[in-house]
Amino acid sequence: MTLEKVRDIQEIRHWPGHMETDYIYTLGVAGERFFLEIKKNGKIMGAKCKQCGIVYVPPRLYCERCFEKLGEWINVGNKGTVYTYTVAHIDLNGAKLKEPTIHAMIKIDGTDGGLIHKLGEIDPQKVKIGMKVEAVFKPKEKREGSINDIKYFKPTK
Repeated sequence: MTLEKVRDIQEIRHWPGHMETDYIYTLGVAGERFFLEIKKNGKIMGAKCKQCGIVYVPPRLYCERCFEKLGEWINVGNKGTVYTYTVAHIDLNGAKLKEPTIHAMIKIDGTDGGLIHKLGEIDPQKVKIGMKVEAVFKPKEKREGSINDIKYFKPTK
C-alpha cells in the first residue's frame, strides 16, 4: 500500500455501500465524575493542580503545564464570563430558526478553562464579550448526566 498525496479530486477512490461501525464512547474518569456532579448535585467541578494552582474546567487527570496528577476536585460555582459568542440563525440542516440561538464560550470564574454552551434569557443584540453569566440547570429529575443538564447560561444581575 502506498500513501500518495491526491493532487486531483478525480483521482480519489471510493467504495459505495454501507459500513457498520460499532463503538462505545466513554467520557473518561474525569469526564464521568464531572457530569455525575452536574447530574446529581447541580455543581460544576474543576480539577486543581497542587503544583501550579491552576483549576481546569472541564477537569483533567493531569496538568497540561507541569504534568502533575490532578487529584483535588473543587466546586467552582456556576458563574462565569462570556469570552466570545456567536448568534446562529440557521440550524444544523440549514433551515432558518424561528428564534436565533446564542452559543458562547464561558470562562468559569476562578478557573483556567470554560464551557461552550448556549446563552438564554437575553436578547441576542444585548450580548457582550465580558458579560457576567450564571448556569441554569434543568430540574434534578430531568438531568441525564450530560452537558445539556445545564439548560443555558443567563446574565447575572
